[in-house]
Amino acid sequence: MVSDRQKLFLEGPISRALITLAVPIILGNVLQTGYQLTDAFWVGRLGASAVAAVSVSLPVTFLVIALGSGLAMAGATLTAQYTGAGRQDMVNHVAAQTMIMVALTSIALGGIGYALSPRLLALIGVAPDVYEQALGFMRVSFIGIVFVFIYVMFQALMRGVGQTRIPLYIVTGTVVLNFLLDPLFIFGYGPFPALGVKGAALATLVTQALAAAAGMTIFLRGRHGIQLSWRAMKPDPQYIKRAFFLGFPGSVELSTRGFGLMVMSFLVASFGTQTIAAYGVGSNVLQVITIPAMGLSMAVSTLVGQNVGAGKIERAARVTRAGTVSGFGLLSLVGVGAYLFAPHIVAFFIPGDPAVIAEGARFIRIMSLAWGGIGVQLCIVSAFRASGNMLSAMVIALVAQWVIQFPLAYVLSKHTTLQGEGLWWSFPVTNVAIAVISVCWFARGGWKETRLTEEDKQVAATAQESIIEEGIR
Repeated sequence: MVSDRQKLFLEGPISRALITLAVPIILGNVLQTGYQLTDAFWVGRLGASAVAAVSVSLPVTFLVIALGSGLAMAGATLTAQYTGAGRQDMVNHVAAQTMIMVALTSIALGGIGYALSPRLLALIGVAPDVYEQALGFMRVSFIGIVFVFIYVMFQALMRGVGQTRIPLYIVTGTVVLNFLLDPLFIFGYGPFPALGVKGAALATLVTQALAAAAGMTIFLRGRHGIQLSWRAMKPDPQYIKRAFFLGFPGSVELSTRGFGLMVMSFLVASFGTQTIAAYGVGSNVLQVITIPAMGLSMAVSTLVGQNVGAGKIERAARVTRAGTVSGFGLLSLVGVGAYLFAPHIVAFFIPGDPAVIAEGARFIRIMSLAWGGIGVQLCIVSAFRASGNMLSAMVIALVAQWVIQFPLAYVLSKHTTLQGEGLWWSFPVTNVAIAVISVCWFARGGWKETRLTEEDKQVAATAQESIIEEGIR
């Protein structure tokens, strides 16, 4: 029997459906970003070198997380489409198999990342005054990756079935706890030693572990659209094979973005601690301002996935267009506000350092007026993923990072008089170019042909057939 909520997603007004899904997601993402903002606020009190330590560490840990996130993408996409198709049995099966794969993958990647942390920082070429703090932060972050993976997958699966409020409640509690633990672990108090930058990572690890435990408990109780059981977590080779070849382009896409950030950090590091600190603040601001568009794109993903699963392709296209226009308008307005108040925004993170404030404000102002392009790209790429066209999203990411942004950043910063400012100009140029490419790709309409919920594709297709099908699309 179809619930009223499901009728809204498949038949009701698109604007109302988007708002119903997007508002809790946006609020949850705002609170989720509280982890980074809280860390940035307290770490900023330790000085520019501490901020730089976090700035160079985050892209590396993001890269490792991205390598295993393709499986999460595959699970979330299939969950949404099976929900739209009314296949609750497959929703539960996909959720169980995805959770076990994500957990095992994260343990392996976290161990590798922990072991290679010194070499990764040496490869980036961080300054001596940053190295030790960055190493401590990075290693604790890698230990906690398993909890990050599990909770992120919990959120994605819940979005797939249209349940966006439960993750919001969990994030609220953990962010409040992180706010309390951060100064305790960073500066020390009573029996707690002062751990500095490493303390920020430890506070996040503790709260993410609690969030992961809460998510698993909810799944096992089965009261919110997904029912897990320990017996269902026995590996299913057919599903694993299907999920691997579906999710592999997603892993390449996210790891490409992560590696691009790491390479950008390498370029930034060559200009010294002041530029690294400005880049770190600007990156934090960029994460914050994209929250509304990310929430909107996640809502688009859920609605597109469910409508594709239900066979309502044209409605899925209308959802994408509505989300894209809204994302462009919203981020453009936010960009104007950021341009006007850029120095005050940077000063919030690093008070009392005029040089960093000036450079960080320059970075924000250069990229802010092109933020509307981010909203366009996020919504269209999310529609590609939700329809099962991971390859399209992967190609867009490759073009953005390796054909446009990194070459442009290198040329402008190393071979023109712009120097460090050339790094900043690569951001708006990339955003505008990729927005145009995404719109043109979407308009071609090839993404409409994918049907992941057809039984012959889910069960009987071989790995080679999966690759051929993705390539055709």
